[in-house]
Amino acid sequence: MVPNEGKYFQSLNRGKRSLTVDLQRSEGRKLIHRLLPRFDVVLINYRAGVAARLGIDYPTLSGIKPGLIYASITGFGEGGPFAERAGSDIVAKAYSGLMASEAEVDEHGAPRQSGGTTVIDRASGLAAAMGICAALFHRQRTGDGQELNVSLLHTGLELLSNQVMREPVHDVTLRDPMLHELQERRAAGVRYDELASLRKAQGPRFAAHRLFYGGYHTAEGALVLGGLTRQNRDVIREVIGSNDETDDSDFDAADPVNRQKMEDWRSEIQAKLLRKSAAEWVEELVQGGAPASVVNFPEEMADDPQVVAMGMMGDLVHPVTGPQRVVSPIVRMSKSPTRLVCSAPALAAHSREVLTEAGLSPAEIEELKATGTITTDD
Repeated sequence: MVPNEGKYFQSLNRGKRSLTVDLQRSEGRKLIHRLLPRFDVVLINYRAGVAARLGIDYPTLSGIKPGLIYASITGFGEGGPFAERAGSDIVAKAYSGLMASEAEVDEHGAPRQSGGTTVIDRASGLAAAMGICAALFHRQRTGDGQELNVSLLHTGLELLSNQVMREPVHDVTLRDPMLHELQERRAAGVRYDELASLRKAQGPRFAAHRLFYGGYHTAEGALVLGGLTRQNRDVIREVIGSNDETDDSDFDAADPVNRQKMEDWRSEIQAKLLRKSAAEWVEELVQGGAPASVVNFPEEMADDPQVVAMGMMGDLVHPVTGPQRVVSPIVRMSKSPTRLVCSAPALAAHSREVLTEAGLSPAEIEELKATGTITTDD
């Protein structure tokens, strides 16, 4: 809607200042080296080898700034045969198995990412932030800086840790037969949507408790039940009026007869839930102590009463697009309160300010601008 000022860019970059430097130029690399002593942390997301070619790798920068915390986020890791591959959220979802685990396909039967967000990118950022904080604490105790490495692939594996994990007792029953069939059919040229359906169909075969851990329609809105424990499921049974036997000690979810029973019980539960709205069911379930929620749309959440009550949104003013409400810092701290500072900056909006603070003269800044080493917003 506004060039260079998309909501995605603004949401990710609020609270920052922007200085742009051309690292392909030797003057740009020298400038980074000159600025470095003012900073505690460097965060980069180049492919393996690129930072070294640009002279901003950890050995180079830590030589200039002892005690530097240097965090690198790559697509596939800093070593191995795919270290120099380009990575992005959707590629990491495909490679790690996250996309197939969701089994989403488009209208052509081709794989499609679900969730509406770059979950691996964002989880990698949170992992890097956690590591940086730990490294800063370590430095405070020891004086030592260090290099941190996070990869999109590794993050994807962590998000799927129970599915990626190998363990013989479960694998021989669940993983191995399914994987054998998947690999045979894939080698035979079966389309992705058929393979995804095959894998997805294995879930109900062994997940008897999914009757109370999933979504349903109601008279108004959709409802999600989160009954992971027997106690939760018993509350849901009592509120809804289910007579299923999935928690009986002798119930075998892998038995084909019982699989049909589960489908019948689910149909009965669904029919009962259509008698009231999702909000009404949630009120009853929550009163009993069972986890449940109406399914909200993200565009509704800025005005949600719980979000508002907890101050999870805050107000800022953007110099181009005007007033905006943004998600406030994800962590709340009692002794050093987190807060919203400013809206996302235009690229190079603070080039002069940052360089002046670093001791560069107006003439030096103009020279860097004239050579194309930096850009400014004027």
